[in-house]
Amino acid sequence: MTQPLPMACTLNPEQLRQRLEQIAEVGTESFLSAEVSGRKHLLRFRNSGDARRRLERIVAAEAECCSFLKLSLDEGGTELILSIDAPARGEDMAQQLATAFATRQGGV
Repeated sequence: MTQPLPMACTLNPEQLRQRLEQIAEVGTESFLSAEVSGRKHLLRFRNSGDARRRLERIVAAEAECCSFLKLSLDEGGTELILSIDAPARGEDMAQQLATAFATRQGGV
């Protein structure tokens, strides 16, 4: 029988602060818009090599500390599209991540 994934971030408070700062920096430089459909957040960013590299690093890092979230990064023409999909009990964490990207841009 498989063990259920934990529904909490495994970062300590300082690591979380640093991660949220990295996320906010990417958002400041590249965030365009966000939409929510059920428990799925679709965040759009300007498509640049730097934004892609930074978003890929964040997706990989989040896969380790918040493994219950499903994050994916796709290209849509001139935009990068970050999808954050959460199980029912992980909605708050997905919202926190989406908000962190958009905080300096006026929110989600």
